[in-house]
This record gives sequence, C-alpha cells and structure tokens, in this order.
Amino acid sequence: MFKRSSGILLHPTSLPGKYGIGTLGKETFNFIDFLKKSNQKLWQIFPLGPTGYGDSPYQCFSSFAGNPYLIDFDLLIEKNLLSESDLEGVNFGENEEFVDYGAIYHNKYPLLRKAYENYKTNSNDELKRKFEDFKSKNTQWLDDYSLYISLKNHFGGLAWNEWEEDIKNREPKAIKKYKNELSDDIEYHNFIQFLFFSQWEAVKKYANENGIKIIGDIPIFVAADSADTWANTDIFLFDKDKKPVKVAGVPPDYFSATGQLWGNPLYDWKKLKETNYRWWVDRVKANLTTCDIIRIDHFRGFDEYWAVPYGDKTAENGTWCPGPRIDLFNAIKNELGTLPIIAEDLGTMTQGVIDLRNATGFPGMKILGFAFDSSEENDYLPHTYDKNCVVYTGTHDNDTIVGWFEKAKEEDRQFARDYLNSTNDNNIHWDAIRGAWSSVANIAIAPIQDFLGLDSYARINTPGLASGNWQWRLKPNQLTDELAGKIAKLTKIYSR
Repeated sequence: MFKRSSGILLHPTSLPGKYGIGTLGKETFNFIDFLKKSNQKLWQIFPLGPTGYGDSPYQCFSSFAGNPYLIDFDLLIEKNLLSESDLEGVNFGENEEFVDYGAIYHNKYPLLRKAYENYKTNSNDELKRKFEDFKSKNTQWLDDYSLYISLKNHFGGLAWNEWEEDIKNREPKAIKKYKNELSDDIEYHNFIQFLFFSQWEAVKKYANENGIKIIGDIPIFVAADSADTWANTDIFLFDKDKKPVKVAGVPPDYFSATGQLWGNPLYDWKKLKETNYRWWVDRVKANLTTCDIIRIDHFRGFDEYWAVPYGDKTAENGTWCPGPRIDLFNAIKNELGTLPIIAEDLGTMTQGVIDLRNATGFPGMKILGFAFDSSEENDYLPHTYDKNCVVYTGTHDNDTIVGWFEKAKEEDRQFARDYLNSTNDNNIHWDAIRGAWSSVANIAIAPIQDFLGLDSYARINTPGLASGNWQWRLKPNQLTDELAGKIAKLTKIYSR
C-alpha cells in the first residue's frame, strides 16, 4: 500500500516560537523545509483537536474541530485582525522548552476574541466571503461544536451531562433558545475554527508541494465530555439519563494488576451499523481532508473491546465484546475508496485482530523501543518484519531511545548493542534509527527527540501520569543543516 519511505514524528505544539507553544506560522514552514532538506517524505503528528483538561490531544472536545492553541498570531497581524501592540507584555510562559498550558489558556483566548471583534468591525469582503464559505462547507460538525463549546462556557465548564435537562437532552426549544442567547459566542467559535483551518490548509498545501505527506491520528474512542457525544448520544451506550452504561479500558495484564480504566463511552455498534456507520465515515473523511494518511489508535478495539461497568474504580470487572470488525472498514471503503490507514496493533494481539488487520490490508506497527528484551524473542526485532508495516523507534507513549537506554537493565542494553552493532553508547539513538531505516518495513518513523539524542526530559507523554505531559518543545535553532544532512545521508543509503 505504501512506498518505501521515512519521516519524523513531531506535533506542531512542540515547535519553537515566541508565543509559548508551537503554532501554524513561520516555524511550521521552517520545519517542513527541514524535512525536505532531510530527504523525508512523511511528517507524523498527533490529533489536531481542541484539547481539554490534561491537555492531551487524545482527549479532545471534538473529533472534527481544530485546536485554537495552534493559531499563529503573526498571521493574524498580517490580516489586520491583531496589532503588534496587542501582544506586548503578554506572558505566554517563561520556559521556551516547555509549554505552560495555564498561561496559554488564560492569555490566548482573549487575543482570539479581540481578533474576532476586529473582524466584525474592520474585515474586508474577501475575508467575510471566505468565512461564510467555511461555515457552509462545515456545517455538519461546526454547528454542534460551536454551540457545545459556547454552552460549556455558559455553564461554567461543566460537562454536558451536568447541564440543565432541556439542553442536556437537546430539546428543540432549548436548542433554539440558546442559539439565540449565545449567538455571538457561537459565531466567535465558528471564527476561531475558520482561522485554524485556514492556517492548517496553508501548512498542508506547503508540505504536499514539497513532496511531504502528513500522517494524522484518530483515537478509536472519543472524550466523554465532547461535542461528539452530546450531539450523537444515540450512537453511544448511554442510559436514559445520558450516562454511560459501560466504558472503555483494557483488562489486567503483566503491566497492571487492575487493568487500565480509560473511561471513554463505548459505541453502540448495532445502531451505527443501521446508519451504515455514517458518523465513522464522516470522521475518517474529515481526517483525510486535513491529513494524507491516518493512524488509528487501539485497532484491537474494532475486533473486540473491553467493556467496564460505569462507576467501577478499576478495569478488572470488564468483559470482551465484539466490535464491528471488517464490516466497518468495508462501509468506509465503499464510500471513500482506498484507505491510507496505519493500524496501531500494539499489545497482546489475538488471532482475530491479526485476521482483521490482514483483511483490511492496513500496515501494523513495530516499536524498536520494545525490541530489546533479552529474555525472549519478540516480533519487534527488525529481522522479523514483513514489508507491510511501519517501524518506529518510539511513539508518544515511549521514552526517548536515550532515556530508555539509560534506564534499561544491563542485559537489555547489551542485547541492543549486539543487535544494532553499536560500539559507542553515546550514539545509541543513531544506531536505533539506522536499525529502523535499514529494515524491510515500508515506512520508518522516528520522533525528532531521537534524532537529537535527547534523554527522558524530552519525553512528550508518560501514560498514567495525570499531569506534566505534552509540554516538551524544541529550542530555536536545534534543527540544523548539519542534522538535516546526516538524516538525508542515512535515508539515501537505505533507499527511503
């Protein structure tokens, strides 16, 4: 399905810049230039949605909307929606290597509101036309999202199932009432989405023009408190009070005696089947508009999923339930054609999951950071791969290669040295990258942290850690021409 190629994993929030968080402005275009100099064909990112509490891109307020934090202010100044004086003295965080999400939240939204007010009084006809065109093309998800986020603010941040009964249940009179009362807020959030997608469209166009495809990401489940669940309660397993009947997780295993309780609401796959999986078709279609390839997280859940009774404190009492299996992907393929999808098939794989992945033809994932357990043979070692897979030195859930190596047991470190023919521990990250690039896998990806040889301080996410994730950022000038040349040389050697 995919040609032999390679790329870099880096979410836009981790780019450098003067506004406390990576944005879709100059630094993003500079990164695309770096990818081109490095002879890379792929850029992998996390989900682009608006993040909620905990700042995780895997728990968003919408599967369709964009993250306002990524909107670049310099581009708004160019359009006369803001002035440089508006930004003077604004604190976006003190440490250029880590995102201060509190500072971003408190200081970015007032400036976006100011841009919206300036739009209402000063905008030109072309901008107005483009905004109206955006709204008309995206009404399917935009109307519900902007109403939801306006209501959420109106009710002091409460989750939608704690709102007043009439609007919680989307009674037509209540919808009409709040659309009228909150009309300006709704239009403001429409405008924020217009700004985000205008900027992202330019980024994607520039990447594609430079021969680079973007790999996006779809979490299988959605956040319990999201526009997705509020606007589509019929396709989730909710009771009459709009509370989940069961929630998502994974059972107890070697790593966790009580399993993992994720808490996401579960889909009513029977109801979805009656609609020919309309919501899922729309979701994949939207993601393939913003990205060229998509990775689907927790692919196992489409074969069978672990359902835990709502209210349980652990995932121990769950049961395995059948997922939609190939039926879902046939429905999506029938409407959208060939699906450029990567299946995240990590963890314990049953024959059912393997059969499903093979039936779809999607490549699975191999993680080099999991390969060097000296006590047992595993299928993460490159000599076990077939071509139809994607090899990563690590993902957003892994430590960096250097961080892993520093903490690993000595026998595992020695196995890695022997396997990778590594003679200098200071170069272990390059030896791991070479191991991935030289493999038969059609696609090889490494996080930018591994190219830079950074240790655990640069880890982007530690699963199970409630705070402190998704913060790491590149420092200005870390992406040098020398580094690009080294990556390009390795890429040429292994015909990627």
